[in-house]
Amino acid sequence: MRGLFVTGTDTGVGKTILSAALLAAIAAAGESVRAHKPVVTGLDEPSGEWPHDHELLAAVAGMTPEEAAPLRYGPAISPHLAAQLAGERIDPARLLAAARAAGEERTLIVEGVGGLLTPLAEDYTVGDLAVALGLGVLLAARPGLGTINHTLLTLQAARAAELQVRAVVLTPWPQQPSTLECSNRETIARLGDIDVEVLTHVRSPAVADLASAGDTLPWRRWCAGA
Repeated sequence: MRGLFVTGTDTGVGKTILSAALLAAIAAAGESVRAHKPVVTGLDEPSGEWPHDHELLAAVAGMTPEEAAPLRYGPAISPHLAAQLAGERIDPARLLAAARAAGEERTLIVEGVGGLLTPLAEDYTVGDLAVALGLGVLLAARPGLGTINHTLLTLQAARAAELQVRAVVLTPWPQQPSTLECSNRETIARLGDIDVEVLTHVRSPAVADLASAGDTLPWRRWCAGA
C-alpha cells in the first residue's frame, strides 16, 4: 500500500489541512489519490468558513463525505465514547478493512483522529491502526509555545510502536516566523533527530490554494518511503 498516515500532537493542530494539501498536490500531479478518515466526530459543531474534516477531504479527493469517513458522530468527543453514546461499538477489524480497501491501487492519505493514543475502540488506538496499515507517518504540530514537549513525546510514542515517521510538519507556519518558532523548529529537529518541514497558512479550502501549499512539501519522497 502506498501513502501516508497523518497524525498530530493533539486535536486542532492542522492534520486535516495538511492531509487536504497533500491530497490536492498529489491529484494535481496526475496521480490517483484517495482520502480516508476512519472516524469523524464533532459534526454537531458548526463548520464555519472551512467544512467539516471529512467534507474537505472528500471534496479534494473527488469522493463523497461518506466514502471518506465511514463512521461519523455528532459530539466533539473521542471516537470510542461517541460510539458508546450512539449505542454502538467500533470494531477494529472493520476499521482496518475499510482503510485497506480505500487504498487499493491508488495513493492513500489517512488522517487519524486526535493523537496516536486516542482510543478508537476500548482497546484500540489510532496508533494501533497506523501500525496495522504500515504507512509512513507525518506528524502535524503547532509551531508555537509548548510544541517541543508535545512533539517529542509523540515522536517517542511513534518510535516505540516502530512506526516510520517521515517528518514533523509545523503548521500554520507564518511568513515571518518569530525567534521562538524558528528555535522550536531547530530544537525539534535536533532533539528528535527528525526532518521538520513547514506548511504555510492556507488561505481557503479551494483546491488550488491547498495544492499550492501541498506542493511545497516533499510528498513524493515521503510516499516513496525515503
